Amino acid sequence: MTTHDDTPITNPVMAQFWTQDAALIDARLAELSAQPPQFFPEVALTGIGMPPGPGAWAITQYDHIVEMSRNPELFSSANGITILDTPQEFTAFFSSMIAMDDPRHAHLRKLVSRGFTPRMLSQLDDAIIDQARAIVDAIADRGECDFVVDVAAQLPLAIVCDLMGVPRSQLTFVFDQTNIILGASDPEYVPEASDIVTALLEAGGALAALMSDVAESKRGGDGTDLTSILVNAEVDGEQLSPADIASFFILLVVAGNETTRNSISWGLKYLSDNPDQREIWQNDIDGVTPTAVEEIVRLASPVTYMRRTATADTVLGGVDIAEGDKLAMFYLAANRNETHFDDPLKFDVLRDPNRHIGFGGPGPHFCLGAHLARRQIGVMYRELFERVPDIVASGPPDVLQSNFIHGIKHLPATFTPR
Repeated sequence: MTTHDDTPITNPVMAQFWTQDAALIDARLAELSAQPPQFFPEVALTGIGMPPGPGAWAITQYDHIVEMSRNPELFSSANGITILDTPQEFTAFFSSMIAMDDPRHAHLRKLVSRGFTPRMLSQLDDAIIDQARAIVDAIADRGECDFVVDVAAQLPLAIVCDLMGVPRSQLTFVFDQTNIILGASDPEYVPEASDIVTALLEAGGALAALMSDVAESKRGGDGTDLTSILVNAEVDGEQLSPADIASFFILLVVAGNETTRNSISWGLKYLSDNPDQREIWQNDIDGVTPTAVEEIVRLASPVTYMRRTATADTVLGGVDIAEGDKLAMFYLAANRNETHFDDPLKFDVLRDPNRHIGFGGPGPHFCLGAHLARRQIGVMYRELFERVPDIVASGPPDVLQSNFIHGIKHLPATFTPR
């Protein structure tokens, strides 16, 4: 997509920037990464009910993002993780602990990390395999599918709900609400004439109500799902409030579902465009899966950026940053940095080392569910390779209009029916 006069959009803060031709996007990101941090203005969003903010620094160099991630005292998460300035209550409700600084962040992460121990994740392993097989079973006789809706979205959504003890009967409902929350800037999910804030609050409220019902049913019980652990656990004498649990569920079901879903989706696109890499992986599934999964996450970078706010005047990349300035760490750009990745636009399933930051930079906000995401991606592709081995993307991806999530809404796929 370009502007009405066919002039390419060059401002990565704009959602429309990310629906342009991929080659144009990559060229612009390379241009930005070769320069010191650049400041970009914000634009007014239809239906948001707020004027545009002052703008943000686009941080595209790998080393600068690592430096920021390791210094949360100077680059705070507490004012929000997206460029848009929203009320604090709104930020806390939709972002949970990823929009917090220590000590509150550390305390909450300590509580919820109980659901991501090796023992807890091993309990989900059979569910991941069973669900992946059921997904392939559902499409195997058809010969074609919408890979995003029918395959990629189905696995992480089911696993997140299993993790939290949410009934499988609620999957479609949860899927629809998460699309609204992370696709609010895309007309397919929230029409341009709609009140975006109202749509967000209604979707978030619906998810919160569902989680409140689930949490109440677990209180005082001995269940092993994460909700049971959270409602009955104490750390340093404190329990999570119902609001904390609801907010964490929204974070997990939105962020955990969408990022894994989009990694799986982009993976088929990359494999279809690079049949030589597909052959390498299919010929040695056990040996290649670990590096192939990392390469998918690197190139997909499903979270395009995360915002931080400077807590004091500082200098980054030779540029003066003022206290209160917003900085957007563009992970997708950094993961294409030629200083850190040989031939960075190449999809290489054997790439090693691969020190990407697709799960965030090093520091306290590194993705808590990274291991779970890796496992789901690997299992899904094993099932596809073994049972519909010639599946390919048969058309271009329908890309999400969002500056925050590097997502695909739809991707046609074809294969030989089983």
